[in-house]
Parts: sequence; C-alpha cells; structure tokens
Amino acid sequence: MPSFDIVNEINAQEIDNAVNNTLKEVSTRYDFRGMHTEVRFARKENRIHIVAAESMKMNAVREMLARHFIRRGLDPKVLEYGEEEGTSSGAVKVSAAIREGIDRDTAKKIVKDIKDLKLKVQPAIQDNQVRVTGKKIDDLQEVIRVLKDKSYPVPLQFVNMK
Repeated sequence: MPSFDIVNEINAQEIDNAVNNTLKEVSTRYDFRGMHTEVRFARKENRIHIVAAESMKMNAVREMLARHFIRRGLDPKVLEYGEEEGTSSGAVKVSAAIREGIDRDTAKKIVKDIKDLKLKVQPAIQDNQVRVTGKKIDDLQEVIRVLKDKSYPVPLQFVNMK
C-alpha cells in the first residue's frame, strides 16, 4: 500500500552555512564596524547563540540570519528565539532553539486536516512524524498539495513516498 511521511527535518550543514554567511555579512557591514557581534551555531545543543552590542543590532542580525536561512533553502520558522538578556559588557545576547520534528499538537492538527479532506487515506502519528497511507497515489498527492497550501508553526517536508 502506498504511503509517505510528513516530517520536519533540518540539515545541520545548511544551518552552519547560513550562520557563516551571516557572520561574513556582519563583518562587511559599515554599521557593525567596531562593535562586538557574535553568531555561533552549537551543533550538539541544536541552538544558535547571538551576541550583539545593542538591541537594534540584535534585530538586524536576526533579519540577516532569516534572510540567509531562506537563501540556503531553510525555513526561518524553525528558529525559536528566547528572551534577550544583558551581558556583563553591556551587550545583549539571545539563544535561538532549532525546532526539529513535529510536536503532538501540530501533528493532531495535520491529522484533522487530512481527515477533513474525506479522501481514502489513513494518517497516523508516529513519534515526531505523521505517516499517511492510502490505496491510490493520486489521493496521497492530493494530501501533499493541500498541506503545502496550509500554514503550520513548523515547516513540513514530505518524504519516503512508496
């Protein structure tokens, strides 16, 4: 029986590339000259740590990071920024967690949206992904088309079409 999986997977190398490109842009921008700005990707923690001289510079770095994420084919929705904190040197720092996988509430919403289509497919939640099975590949492709048009708090990828 044909099936596919709905997942939220992140390519760590592309995140690293986006962070490096952001750092490169920060080093070339005139308004950041002479100011301490740091963007670091902690691969083991699955977090991005940002330190900037002031709150406005922090917002500019966030925008640059989002732009470079998009250029690398990543969705900036995976970044979950924490609260801005002050440092001892007078700068501000923030940590952005990288969300991977589909949380339970989002998975339930996806399953409900699939069932509302009234197609002959069966969605099932499995850990941090949703598997959809059906008899016709056309029905599965219709599910993919509809889910791509909807907006969810995490980006969705459709893999393992069998």
